[in-house]
Amino acid sequence: MRKNVMGFMSIVGFVMISGCSSSGAEVSIDDLEEARYEIDPNTPAWQVDDEENVELTWYVNAEWFDRAYGEDVITKKLKEDLNLDITFITGDDSNLNTLFSGGDLPDLITIFDGQSQAALRAPTWALPLRELADHYDPYFHQVAQEQTLDWYQLEDGYTYGYPSYSNTIDDYQADIIPGSDAFIIREDIYEALGEPDLSTPEQFITSLQQMKEAFPDVVPFAFRGFGSDGDVGSIGDTFQNHLGVPIADENGDWYNRNLDDSYLDWIRTFNEAYQLGLISDDNFSDDNTVFEEKVERGQYGSVFASGIAQLSGSLQTNVARDPDQRYIAVDGPKNPNGNEPTLNQAGLSGWTVTYITNKVSDPQKAIQLFTYLLSDEGQYLTTFGVEGETFEFNENGKAVLHEEVLQMRNDNPEEYKKSYRLGEFWFFGHDGFALEHGENEASIAVDQIQKWTKGKLKPQFLIENINPDQGTAEARSLVNINSTWATTLASMIRAKDDAEFDRLLGEYETFLETNNFAAVEAIRNEKMNENRERLGL
Repeated sequence: MRKNVMGFMSIVGFVMISGCSSSGAEVSIDDLEEARYEIDPNTPAWQVDDEENVELTWYVNAEWFDRAYGEDVITKKLKEDLNLDITFITGDDSNLNTLFSGGDLPDLITIFDGQSQAALRAPTWALPLRELADHYDPYFHQVAQEQTLDWYQLEDGYTYGYPSYSNTIDDYQADIIPGSDAFIIREDIYEALGEPDLSTPEQFITSLQQMKEAFPDVVPFAFRGFGSDGDVGSIGDTFQNHLGVPIADENGDWYNRNLDDSYLDWIRTFNEAYQLGLISDDNFSDDNTVFEEKVERGQYGSVFASGIAQLSGSLQTNVARDPDQRYIAVDGPKNPNGNEPTLNQAGLSGWTVTYITNKVSDPQKAIQLFTYLLSDEGQYLTTFGVEGETFEFNENGKAVLHEEVLQMRNDNPEEYKKSYRLGEFWFFGHDGFALEHGENEASIAVDQIQKWTKGKLKPQFLIENINPDQGTAEARSLVNINSTWATTLASMIRAKDDAEFDRLLGEYETFLETNNFAAVEAIRNEKMNENRERLGL
């Protein structure tokens, strides 16, 4: 459940940002005032706190986040239950840098990288969650995942941030997490071609050629495009997972999946497809918005897709436009070594991370908000809405969305987002909640795709957060290496012949040797060993 958002890179500059906490005073965990209500470890504090008209300001490091509050089903109920008004502020990394430099912090901050400098410096600007809960809302301990809190514990022994979509080992073992990546193909085209086998390079190329001949108006194959700072879209680790490329070598050390032979064989196949005009040059320049608009119009014959949850609106719009052109998941490219797909989803680190700052104007209400959204009340609200208004419990105790809600989801995805916001208020979301507590079919557009991913997910906790710490020489080397890899990979797919493909690959390998990559590998191995200890492996 991840959008492509850059992490926090540095803390520079000094410019104030509007909408910050009204208190301005720094709060210390050792000097908190007494709770204005009687705390009870078995009762959520929001149920006993009668303080009204509390206002919190919440910065979200994503310009695209909908800042509306109190108008849709979810935030209207949140406002009512917690007697709470929230003013959302959004921005990008530059705004976040400015925010920290100015020092006038809002009450809550959500970022997208739990290993960024901002996250690692949390002791200087955020409050520890467990201790804040002990003081104001011990029920938090009943709803927060201990494994997740432990994973986010810093060297000082405190945990400051709580992530969305943090999946534990238990979640993976229960097989309740929907997959988010797949090779998808337009159903009408797939059937018209006789449901071809696309598992080998030869079959893949032949099928794409047949597609181009029979459906000249579509681009036979596409993938999420390349971004900045080494983002290689869906054709990097997402595709490696599809091929089941290992995450560690036979000795348990970090494995450079980019140089895996089976992966490179398929990249060479994509190069052949490009040379044959089966991949468009636009794929390398289109941003995600343009990519998604083309999915909405069914302009791609087949797509190696990542982030199906984020793509669901576009997929649904496509189905609403023409049901016959629905995209479906098929096995697609396979590893020649016989490896099965090892799809990944968010691990313990999750996606976004939310903090309560030490400038928070009402720390009692802030931790109540965390507790509420992590509890069943909050999870049902953000996943299914309000009982009686958007869903009912059936005889099995499962939440079932009202027919009109499902109808709007299928026919008018944009209005569905605006009115209901289900799945869109994701700060403490959990991947498996909908499957575990509801009996709703996924939307027509993604139902078959998610079913295809069933049983294919494997946790990659071992390689979470293993990159060098930001600000180090090795981190700077890695930025250059990732950027070079993105450029190299794009150039390899667009190479004019095998000789150019090989030259580009050779130059990249030389670049690794001359840019301190051995030191990066050493740090990754060291952190993998630390992860083994934390995970008890």
